[in-house]
Amino acid sequence: MIILFKYMREDIETIFENDPAARSWFEVAFTYSGLHALWAHRVGHWFYKRGWYTTARIISQISRFMTGIEIHPGAVIGRRFFIDHGMGVIIGETCEIGDDVVLYQGVTLGGTGKEKGKRHPTIGNNVVIASGAKVLGSFKVGDNSRIGANAVVLSEVPQNSTVVGIPGRIVKRDGVRIGKLDHNNLPDPVIDMFRQMQQQIEGLKQELDELNKNKVN
Repeated sequence: MIILFKYMREDIETIFENDPAARSWFEVAFTYSGLHALWAHRVGHWFYKRGWYTTARIISQISRFMTGIEIHPGAVIGRRFFIDHGMGVIIGETCEIGDDVVLYQGVTLGGTGKEKGKRHPTIGNNVVIASGAKVLGSFKVGDNSRIGANAVVLSEVPQNSTVVGIPGRIVKRDGVRIGKLDHNNLPDPVIDMFRQMQQQIEGLKQELDELNKNKVN
């Protein structure tokens, strides 16, 4: 029982660390749907590990109805897990989530078909997955990685990576650190490509101007 209250306290403290809108313990404990979904999952997971599968699923479905967040009771979730504005979040049965992970609304940690066994992703420690992102398949997202909003990730992500786009592509920030909650400040590879093209066009224009000057002379 002491350990249970310790974890509950840690869950609330995690929200204060990650959400600047959190004002009081009472407000967090009674109004944060992500917290309620996590606590319900812990109860459902307890029954699931002991073979009470139907009871576990009933608990998860009640939680889904109340919070808009669907976490299969078979999923394994680490400590200090935070779901912010969690409506539409889906976490599959064989998903494994490490410590200090943050998910935003509309995130799916799912599978790609009807395969048996491990079919959902493994999320490392200190990972942030932004709004609407889909991580689909049995692979690992490495520690300290960032998944951009609405990205669709279908293959393994190394540690300390940032992934954006459809399908997800690993992009670099040239050593510039992306803050844990700065999920709206991710690089856009399409815009970068257009900038490079613009630079090349300007270079070609300069060469043409020089050629025309030489012809005149």
